[in-house]
Amino acid sequence: MTERYKPNVTVVCIIESQGKFLIVEELIDGEERFNQPAGHLELGESMVAACQREVLEETGLSITPQGLTGIYQFSASDTLTFLRFTFYVTVKHCEIARPKDPVIKATHWLSYDEISALSNQLRSPLVLSCLEDFLNKTHYPLELLNSEHLMLAPKHNA
Repeated sequence: MTERYKPNVTVVCIIESQGKFLIVEELIDGEERFNQPAGHLELGESMVAACQREVLEETGLSITPQGLTGIYQFSASDTLTFLRFTFYVTVKHCEIARPKDPVIKATHWLSYDEISALSNQLRSPLVLSCLEDFLNKTHYPLELLNSEHLMLAPKHNA
């Protein structure tokens, strides 16, 4: 019997203000990498709650996502794949971010062109792909996600 395919489920948030995007800088395997605030879905957590938690941990900001930019599949290697839910929110001001997660070394408000110039240092090609979708107005409502059945289903007697 072959092992079941289990991609890592991640949540990401594009945070935009006045044409700039909030990017986190982190050290991955000794190399500087840039990404949107992101992380993994935890047991019992809705996708929206996971997004809010990850943004709070990585930037110190409390946000409410306004919608989804898209859902993406990404293979980092033969054994490591991701299913990425990318949310977005627009805020009025480029707020000062204060990361709580020690992995985050700094945060930056950058334009699309500045982020694109960092292409060799981006965490994955999805960083730019998701930004392009956001800028091209590919947006979906949060109602697309249903977390009504998040609790464990009752056991059925056979």
